[in-house]
Amino acid sequence: MLNGREYLESLRDGREVYVNGEKVEDVTEHPAYRNSARSYARMYDALHDPEMENKLVTTTEYGDKTHKFFKTSRHAQDLLESRDAIATWSKMNFGFMGRTPDYKASFTAQLDAYADYYKGFEDNARAWYRKATKDVPFINHTIVNPQVDRSKPLHENKDVFVRAVAEKDDGIIVSGAKMVGTAAAMTHYNFVSNYGPKDLGEGDVSHALIFFVAMNAPGVKMISRQSYEQQAATTGTPFDYPLSSRFDENDAVIVLDNVFIPWEDVLAYKNVEITNNFFTETGFFNRFTFHGCTRFAVKLDFMAGLLLKATEASGTNQFRGVQANLGEVIALRNMFWGLSTSMAAEPEMGRNGVAVPNGEYCNAYRVLAPMTWPRVKNIFEQVVAGGLIQLPSSAKDFLNPELRPYLDQYYRGTGINAEDRVKLMKMIWDSIGSEFGGRHELYEINYGGNTDNIRLEALKHAEGVGAADNYRSFVESAMSDYDLKGWTNDTWINAGKSEMSGVK
Repeated sequence: MLNGREYLESLRDGREVYVNGEKVEDVTEHPAYRNSARSYARMYDALHDPEMENKLVTTTEYGDKTHKFFKTSRHAQDLLESRDAIATWSKMNFGFMGRTPDYKASFTAQLDAYADYYKGFEDNARAWYRKATKDVPFINHTIVNPQVDRSKPLHENKDVFVRAVAEKDDGIIVSGAKMVGTAAAMTHYNFVSNYGPKDLGEGDVSHALIFFVAMNAPGVKMISRQSYEQQAATTGTPFDYPLSSRFDENDAVIVLDNVFIPWEDVLAYKNVEITNNFFTETGFFNRFTFHGCTRFAVKLDFMAGLLLKATEASGTNQFRGVQANLGEVIALRNMFWGLSTSMAAEPEMGRNGVAVPNGEYCNAYRVLAPMTWPRVKNIFEQVVAGGLIQLPSSAKDFLNPELRPYLDQYYRGTGINAEDRVKLMKMIWDSIGSEFGGRHELYEINYGGNTDNIRLEALKHAEGVGAADNYRSFVESAMSDYDLKGWTNDTWINAGKSEMSGVK
């Protein structure tokens, strides 16, 4: 497995990353990415830390040491241990990095047991499982097409789809673009797929692909959004932006401009059925929601702690209404930890003896999380209120000897000095109010998919596994106890004629 130094060195590979109009020569040193890269490096180092190894590391069926979530899960205990390993890494960034290297194990950990799903490319699936477990590479994924003009039929937007444009003896040439490659600039590979459309018009299935591509492959270009890390370094200090400055997993549109993909990195080629169904048929859906729910629960641990400390610092923690809001945040925190435990403890059985996180709880997480984060954010805005903007402009204000006495006098709190109170408030602002915080609200609302789909898929899953029939039968069992003449069994007593005398 990579360690932190090796991870950083692996990113110096000639990749094409663009931000603010410039091509980045080295993402490990550029102010837009360097501290985020080091946050990931710290996670890789944890794999080799004797004090953390027991929580993080296991041995595969092939004898390779790997992160626990990267290994095929066979039992509920495997999933519970994977959950704890996910949480251990997530705690290193307080739940604010969602696309960490273990995220893509949601897909790669199933490749060995589900190899027969990838018809014609079974050996590739097995080989990628061995590679992923042995090296623990950082893989991002893009399966959504850019928002160009969705009012047009698919064939009129065909030029934006990632599709095979040529076939060679040793591989295929692909072109197109994908969104959104979270943390793409700091990863080793991009996993590319597409699901939904049957064809691009006139039976064209050139888009029906699943493949891996190295981030430094010729023709791969990453166009980053603005870097909150770089903005934090430019306009403030870690005191002012303690989250933005180190946990910004920069998102990018990934352009594939006539990129060569060797056959060994392909899992599906011009196969609509496999490409459209991998999301649910391989357990990827269950595992990515399992990872997401665990990370979200860690994040809510952090937010609950922030709210407790903020109300203590302002002296409002004894107010009944404030306590009610604190209780709500803690209850929401408990709910998501409960969901993650249930996903693992009550698994479904997939192909070839694989234990897959429970789909009912996975769907519950997808529907509930997008409603929870805005609610938590709103509680902070109501409870902490103006304290979030009653802040000096930056840490430099405290270093001004003329200004410092005023800050000490007017910015202190209940049992807390001005410096510590402002430090706390700036942490809260960075989590919900800065550009970094705004991006996280958007991220949590859309993490599981679009608003309608996540609800429709919860319904479809209930119908598909027979749960909906059970709910209907439950109601029918209640209704079968009576008819127009009264109770239909001997448990209850029907009214006699004298008792019914008022009924005509």
